[in-house]
Order: sequence, then C-alpha cells, then structure tokens
Amino acid sequence: MFIEPHIKGATTGWIEVVCGSMFSGKTEELIRRLKRAKIANLKVEIFKPAIDTRYDEVNIVSHNENQIHSTPVDHSNKILLMAQDCDVVGIDEAQFFDDGIADVCEALARKGIRVIVAGLDMDFLGKPFGQMPFLLARADYITKLHAICMKCGNIANYSYRKIPNEDRIMLGEKDVYEPRCRRCFELDGAID
Repeated sequence: MFIEPHIKGATTGWIEVVCGSMFSGKTEELIRRLKRAKIANLKVEIFKPAIDTRYDEVNIVSHNENQIHSTPVDHSNKILLMAQDCDVVGIDEAQFFDDGIADVCEALARKGIRVIVAGLDMDFLGKPFGQMPFLLARADYITKLHAICMKCGNIANYSYRKIPNEDRIMLGEKDVYEPRCRRCFELDGAID
C-alpha cells in the first residue's frame, strides 16, 4: 500500500510512478492522489500529452468517467515552464511523451515538487513502452496495478490489441484493447 508522504515545506521532492496495463486503474489512481493533494491545500498542476483526446480535449478522464482538469502539452519541456511554484505535478499517459519526460520529472523533483506520473509500462507487444522504463528507474515510489484478464479472469499485465495494426501508438478504448494475463496474451500469439 502506498503511503502519501508529507510535502509542505519539503526541500526535496520525489517521483511516484503508477503503471500497468490498460484498464488497470492507473488514471483513476492518479486522479485520486491529485484530488487528495488538493484537499490538503497543495498547489497542483496537471498535464497530459496533447495527442490523447480519447475522452476529452483537456480533462484527464478515467475509463469509469472520473475526471480532473489538466493542461494538454505537446512537449515535456513545457511542463517545466508551466509548473512553477507548485507543490504537486500530475502527468498522465507518460508513455506518449518525448524523450525528455524523465529529465523533466527529475528536474521537478529536485525543485522540491512531488511528481505523480501514470502510464502504460508495456505496449501491445509486451515491450517496454516509450520513456516509462526511464521513469520507473528514477521513481522513488512505484505502484504496479493489474486489470482482470478478459479471457480467463486472472490478473492481467498486458494490453492486448484486438485489431490488426502494427503502429506502436494507436489510441483506443475497449473496442481496440483488452487486458490479458500472460498465458492468454501468449496463446493469441502476442508474444514471440
């Protein structure tokens, strides 16, 4: 279980990463932590990649429609510019950001900011996704969430793509992806 450390007056920040497959509750957990920070009267800034317009152009929205206002950005360096004088920074869908996202999170943490990042740790092929491995390596706290396999009901670590498409980035919801356990993911030939 994750215990939220106290931040007011902290001289050093930290990085929290919430990861897992699609439909595991990553965004829901990110929203929960950010709302708790707001309840604690901390100044919170929230960002998402501009590419993610699945549910809303601006808000971060979970699959079960919980939401929080965010600022869409097209490059991670803009987060550094926009996150001045805040206590907590939230970042959703980190796997879609450019190569600088891990350095941006590190710079924010060095300024004394609590950084909470959510993203897919693996792509539809079961390979590390984007900059998530670098964020995981720098994280002070990691929460790995699991979904339920849609084939057998076991815990799911993988995001199975149901339609043929080799593009690494393909936005989609339940019509395109479903969570799978390792065995069911392998049985359908998703892992070589």
